[in-house]
Amino acid sequence: MAKQTNIRLDEAVKAAAEDRAKRRGLTLQGYVADLIEADVNQARAAYMAGAATFLAQYADAFEAEVGEDRYPGLPEGLAERAPRDAA
Repeated sequence: MAKQTNIRLDEAVKAAAEDRAKRRGLTLQGYVADLIEADVNQARAAYMAGAATFLAQYADAFEAEVGEDRYPGLPEGLAERAPRDAA
């Protein structure tokens, strides 16, 4: 569900943003929402790439420390039915 947010822009920035929105066929609201969404998605992608790199670098160390018990504390048999990438 979308939520409304208010922002303050100085007149020059608002005018430039409205011009850019118009050139893209968007309202100012749609333009700002697209900018925020793109930034959030880019940050999320960068975080996930970093996490994947970290895990790849230390996979052998994790395997040596933890072994095959990927789901410690789960009842017997439940770990075998869980997907290997669920953690």
